[in-house]
Amino acid sequence: MATVGTSTIGIFEAKTRLSEIVRLVEAGERFTITVRGRAAAEVVPVQPARPVRSAEEIEAAYQRLRNPRIKGVSHETIRAWIEEGRP
Repeated sequence: MATVGTSTIGIFEAKTRLSEIVRLVEAGERFTITVRGRAAAEVVPVQPARPVRSAEEIEAAYQRLRNPRIKGVSHETIRAWIEEGRP
C-alpha cells in the first residue's frame, strides 16, 4: 500500500486494503481511486454533522421569520406594506 501522504491508489489495491484505507481516511488522509490510471472516485473524511438545534432555537427562528423586524419601522407599518401588495 502507498505510504501515508500518498493520495492515489489503484482500484485493486484499494479493494484489498479497504480497512486500512478507511482508518487512514478517518485520520484525515484523502485518496483518489483510479481505474486503469484514470481517477474514478475520491475517498475523503466525513464532514462533521451540523449541530442539532433545540426546540427553543427552532421556535425563535420561526418567530423571527413570522414576525419580520426592520429597525425603526413598526410591526403595523410592515403589516400595511404587506397588505398593500395583495389584491
